[in-house]
Amino acid sequence: MSDVKELPRLRKQYDETIRKALVEEFGYKNPMEVPKLEKIVINMGVGEAAADQKKLEAAVGDLTAIAGQRPVKTRAKKAIAGFKIREGQAIGTKVTLRKSRMYEFLDRLVTIALPRVRDFRGIPGNRGFDGRGNYALGLKEQIVFPEINYDKVDTVRGMDIVFVTTAKTDKEAKALLKAFQLPFQN
Repeated sequence: MSDVKELPRLRKQYDETIRKALVEEFGYKNPMEVPKLEKIVINMGVGEAAADQKKLEAAVGDLTAIAGQRPVKTRAKKAIAGFKIREGQAIGTKVTLRKSRMYEFLDRLVTIALPRVRDFRGIPGNRGFDGRGNYALGLKEQIVFPEINYDKVDTVRGMDIVFVTTAKTDKEAKALLKAFQLPFQN
């Protein structure tokens, strides 16, 4: 019986094959130049929370089940009278995943959740990159994750998933994410 934790499947894949493929493709001289996945940030904006804080608690519960760790509530930076939002009011929730939890979430996203999206033809490959090697992806419903019990969902909510990498360019980041089996359209 040992205390050594087993590395997630995608982390092993990165160490054994993806790194080598990226070195061959981009010709990196230093092994520290090879881009890697730094963190994944999942964000749920809950606009209805302005009127009903129970909606925010439901979103926190859903995000906890999906991510495997407790999210933080995000607060409004300024008041918007048209939406009945006051400054400092909780209007969303987000969670940042790193290390093992990040790789396990990515594995579930690619193998289970994305194939369950209705009329799925791949994620947009030309939009979503920010020019600095990060990629943002939007999902319209949280029920594509198997951790969410469809019968207990009060409202179908969307979420933003941001992949933060150490890549310098979008081309390098796309190659990294494609190596992790993210199904890009083109």
